[in-house]
Amino acid sequence: MRQAEKKQLAAQAALEFIEPGCILGVGTGTTVNCLIDLLPDIRSKVDTVVASSEETANRLRAAGFEVSELSQSGDPDLYIDGADEANKHFHLIKGGGGALTREKVLANASRKFICIIDDSKWVGVLGKFPLPVEVIPMAQSYVARQFIKSRGQPVARENYLTDNGNAVLDIYRLTITNPLEMEQRFNQIPGVVTVGIFAHRPADIIVRASDDGIQTLERR
Repeated sequence: MRQAEKKQLAAQAALEFIEPGCILGVGTGTTVNCLIDLLPDIRSKVDTVVASSEETANRLRAAGFEVSELSQSGDPDLYIDGADEANKHFHLIKGGGGALTREKVLANASRKFICIIDDSKWVGVLGKFPLPVEVIPMAQSYVARQFIKSRGQPVARENYLTDNGNAVLDIYRLTITNPLEMEQRFNQIPGVVTVGIFAHRPADIIVRASDDGIQTLERR
């Protein structure tokens, strides 16, 4: 089964978690785009949508939805997003699409967080995918030096700013053996807005698509 088909399967499986009257937070990325394409089919269930990026907001509007700000909607009942990596502890790396800060805000604000992935994103140890870090531009070089001290290899995304007007460093060659500790430590570096480790707020449910179909994993 092709990766695109798996993403479609995972998105389809996530629809069953959307209940009538839902305040829905919507993430960013290719798997979430599959979900957005399907949302008009269950429009009557969705009371309000909140987007994690301008790209997602535009896609939702194109699909016929009015997009609310988090300050207007209240805490979402459900947040659905993808991931660049996920492990058995429901810890994630996110931010390949550059929306990691708004994604982390929505994940923390939401009552339930569902992560939809294909099996290529499932890993034993986080870190093969470079860790995205959103930084304020004036601190970029300083922050990069701190990650070099942690044996990471920082690479700035060229000609790229987040929706918040910040830069992104992608940190290669980090083995994230202790996601909880590393998320907290890296977030303390002055100039870091947030890092793409989602461990203090892990996924509640992972919907994983593979050649064998859908596996729904629930955090205990």
